[in-house]
Amino acid sequence: MVDQDHVSVTLTVAEPAAKVFAVLTDPTTHAAIDGTGWVQEPVDRALLTDVGQVFRMAMYHPNHPDGDYQVANKVQVLAPPRAIGWLTGEEKDDGHLEFGGWFWRYDLSPLGPSETAVTLTYDWSAVPRSIREYLRFPPFGPEHLTNSLHHLAELAASR
Repeated sequence: MVDQDHVSVTLTVAEPAAKVFAVLTDPTTHAAIDGTGWVQEPVDRALLTDVGQVFRMAMYHPNHPDGDYQVANKVQVLAPPRAIGWLTGEEKDDGHLEFGGWFWRYDLSPLGPSETAVTLTYDWSAVPRSIREYLRFPPFGPEHLTNSLHHLAELAASR
């Protein structure tokens, strides 16, 4: 579902919620979940365990001025095994973190002991007009979220 300021997709995964959640809290799996080729290696490899925790990811995008760049993600929601979400931004040269107003969120609803409905939401409702003038939102089609959830399901099944 695409709304004016967010897009959400839900997929039923044939794995328990705790197993799916464990994949999401591991930054080393995020490049494989993403599947666009934009997310590369994690700079910070520690499991996501606390609200406020920052984890950085190496990124690549052909339309980015530098091609290769880094994002800083700040965990905003962490409710095991039901929800996890983070803001995405950048770390300035002075170490200050700046966020652009968009976030990723996964909501997990157990459908039984070995099945979970996973909803992935990309929300850009807090992006200021100044950023919207030069970045298009969302920067991908809604099929990207569906593909990501299929990748997540494959990773959870292989653990």
